[in-house]
Amino acid sequence: MSARCSTDSPCCVQRIEDKGREYGSYVRSREFRWFVRETGSPDARRGTIVFLHGAPTQSFSYRVVMAQMADAGYHCFAPDWIGFGFSEMPQPGYGFDFKEEEFHKAFDDLLGTLNITEPFFLAVQGFLVGSYGLTWALNNSSKVLKLAILNSPLTVSSPVPGLFQQLKWPLVGEFTCQNAVLAERFIEAGSAYVLKLEKADVYRLPYLSSGAPGFALLEAARKVNFQDVLRRISSGFSSNSWEKPILLAWGISDKYLPLSIAEEFKKANPNVVKLEAIEGAGHMPQEDWPEKVVKALIYFL
Repeated sequence: MSARCSTDSPCCVQRIEDKGREYGSYVRSREFRWFVRETGSPDARRGTIVFLHGAPTQSFSYRVVMAQMADAGYHCFAPDWIGFGFSEMPQPGYGFDFKEEEFHKAFDDLLGTLNITEPFFLAVQGFLVGSYGLTWALNNSSKVLKLAILNSPLTVSSPVPGLFQQLKWPLVGEFTCQNAVLAERFIEAGSAYVLKLEKADVYRLPYLSSGAPGFALLEAARKVNFQDVLRRISSGFSSNSWEKPILLAWGISDKYLPLSIAEEFKKANPNVVKLEAIEGAGHMPQEDWPEKVVKALIYFL
């Protein structure tokens, strides 16, 4: 592993604070300020794709996929969820309590602000806010043309990583959420590699800059009922409830979610679910092997 600067070093923050904002800009949507990445043109011939990240990461993970999908003729957006990445970090109790329905409402508002008024392709990855992307899709199926899912909990048998269990514990959660290397360690623990320093810097930066992202993650983790969310996802995308095409682009080296989760999900709706196993990729295939994700997406879309 490369040597890394101390997490409490001011020079470290100054050195990396301009990193990780590829294709991104700030957008005001009602009361919140979002950081949104955008590639491609509104006139893109093949349509619009919205990419949603999971916790505790950010839209930075999609940067390579977005660039290549724009080259393939798509208009792409990837926001940092409120409380994550470079988006606004509202204080709990002051207009945002980090509940599922509030994330849904804020995302609806953002789509309007971005003028995404026609049905679009949706790509989702990860835990917690990633799952909220899927429950939003269930509530808004008419707005979704096709759905791509990258390594997300999909069944009631999906394991919950220890990080989210620790966040629910009194005192332990408060300590855990303020660990500046929390995001990069979570990514590394889900894959068979160590992040390069320049990438780790970006995932670390929000947690170095302020305590707010950690407390946002803490609030979201404590408000979620994982089993209830997984029950709704499992039943909502079953053959009796969902007809839109679904791609599972699954990193088979994921140490959190084994391939068996994707296989179980596919069995519940085999006519619409296509499973593409991505060798060499772990929990975040868009970061691990973006070229293979792009190939799967282009073929599917």
